[in-house]
Amino acid sequence: MTRLSGSSHSIWLDGGLVDARGPHLNVTDRGFQLGDGLYETARARRGVVIELDEHLERLRQGCAALGLNLPISDDQLVVGIAELLAAEGLDRAGSVGEPSGGPVGDAALRVTVTRGPLERRGLLPPGFEDLVATIAIQCWPYVPTADDLLERGVRAVSSSIRRDSVSPLAGVKTTSRADYVYARLEAARASADDALFLTLDGLLSEATAANLFIIAGQTLATPPLSAAILAGTTRTWLLAHAERLNLVAAEVDLRPAELLAADEAFLTSSVAGIVPLVSLDGRSIGTGRPGSRTRALRAAREDWIDAMSKAALLPGPAD
Repeated sequence: MTRLSGSSHSIWLDGGLVDARGPHLNVTDRGFQLGDGLYETARARRGVVIELDEHLERLRQGCAALGLNLPISDDQLVVGIAELLAAEGLDRAGSVGEPSGGPVGDAALRVTVTRGPLERRGLLPPGFEDLVATIAIQCWPYVPTADDLLERGVRAVSSSIRRDSVSPLAGVKTTSRADYVYARLEAARASADDALFLTLDGLLSEATAANLFIIAGQTLATPPLSAAILAGTTRTWLLAHAERLNLVAAEVDLRPAELLAADEAFLTSSVAGIVPLVSLDGRSIGTGRPGSRTRALRAAREDWIDAMSKAALLPGPAD
């Protein structure tokens, strides 16, 4: 839904900045060999990473689930992110509090953690417990979702891949993305923009890189965590802010028929934000056009991101 434009000059790798043109990784790194790793993507504005604590907490939880030995602290990761944003010229703060603002340094950020390099073959060969994780941070200038896509909305198809709601990895953001790539290929072959996953028992789960929401009356509904979804940060924000946005939040099981009968629907992710969803398998959702409340929610989220980045740069109380 969102494209990343421009080439980076540097990446942050295992404790310091290196030339983005590489080479970087040992071919025996298990992230390359097996997709044995995790990643997080986030928005940054004015050098402030939005909802960074949530992203780092989810990264830590994923490391615990996969038994990855992350050798640095959250504070060190924060320093690494700041160093990279500065090196890429994406930390510009502008003039906080002034209407013009100046350059705000919008960026998209990715933190990738893999188990690390291991010469031996096999899924868990001797020595895997002692590996120190490889950590890479990348950033790019942020390019918003294209205006034409926001105007017409996302057209989705149902993926043939089914999600297992009892899988312990359902909510872990691993680098093993073959299922998601296959689903997006299904969408491309059907001349659609994205694909929606269903669970084994036919419940709606999520899109290939986004959570799913519907608006029905005053209810803002989204599939629960038990529907094999990733708990996205924008999803969490919407559930927390629904009341002040004049909606009643609900985490409920949803089926395709309920999506098609909804007034409006949209997809959410930390980088793309809130993007209207207008059809599934060639059938219109609501009017088949982006709805006014979806537009308002997107605007509210973008305003909040801007306000949070400005507030983070204001001087704190004197000691």
